[in-house]
Amino acid sequence: MFFPTPYTLSLADWKLHLISDGRFRLDGGAMFGVVPKTLWSPVIEPDEKNRIPMALNCLLIQAAGKTILVDTGIGAKEDDKFREIYRMDPVGTLLQQMQLCGVKNTDVDWVINTHLHFDHCGGNTVHDGEGERPTFPNATYFVQRGEMEAARHPDVRSRASYVSRNWESTVPALQLLDGNCELMSGISVFLSPGHTAYHQSVQVERDGQVVVFLGDLMPTIHHISVPWIMGYDLYPLISMDTKKTLLPRMASEQWLLIFEHEPFQPVGRVHGEGRKFVFDAQSDSSGVRDGGN
Repeated sequence: MFFPTPYTLSLADWKLHLISDGRFRLDGGAMFGVVPKTLWSPVIEPDEKNRIPMALNCLLIQAAGKTILVDTGIGAKEDDKFREIYRMDPVGTLLQQMQLCGVKNTDVDWVINTHLHFDHCGGNTVHDGEGERPTFPNATYFVQRGEMEAARHPDVRSRASYVSRNWESTVPALQLLDGNCELMSGISVFLSPGHTAYHQSVQVERDGQVVVFLGDLMPTIHHISVPWIMGYDLYPLISMDTKKTLLPRMASEQWLLIFEHEPFQPVGRVHGEGRKFVFDAQSDSSGVRDGGN
């Protein structure tokens, strides 16, 4: 059974807990788009159905008297068929992980979603026998206005990723954002489009240190390379442009990066210049994620 221990980063008096909603698997070809299997399979081995292991890393922030959750994984509402398709193991561990950090669902003040695909907001709601209700009843939920519009009016390609029961019951507590925004001193969101048109990443800055939760801009460390983008990206050329713009800043400003779907080394930095950037794992994060099959 896969149940990692939360990994805590300290930024002065703020605490950032990397927590997990479990793991699942996605098709390796879809995860690497036009990159040939001969290139990606040596770095992340697929199973007999060509699926590769994916983490559901979420970020729990305790800062300035607020408790903030960034993305919520898949949650525990899905049926056995869904769980088998995605080989979910285990199912919906987010609340247990929060409890290990001393946080209850009622303690959460804000939930920030990078976007509204099922593996990033499934834990926003729970099923109580009569329907869905917010998992975090005292929280304000934040998402980009354009992302909500896309979720409510999906096209034929994206409709399977947008599942309304993951967010409709949160609408009374929803705050829609329009572009880059500072939510409070030291915590902001910025547009990082390509995977979806209004995908956002989350930045935490304290005492000169910068931590960025990437969402699906770079879901794993292997997606640092500009051409290595997902077949799931709705706007692949924009994904590449976004990475080309941000990678030099990531390297020069030494952002500490959190990779949402990376199962082995989810925390680290990049260095390099031009077309070549390389991942450096956070030295004390080795083993944060168990990568066993």
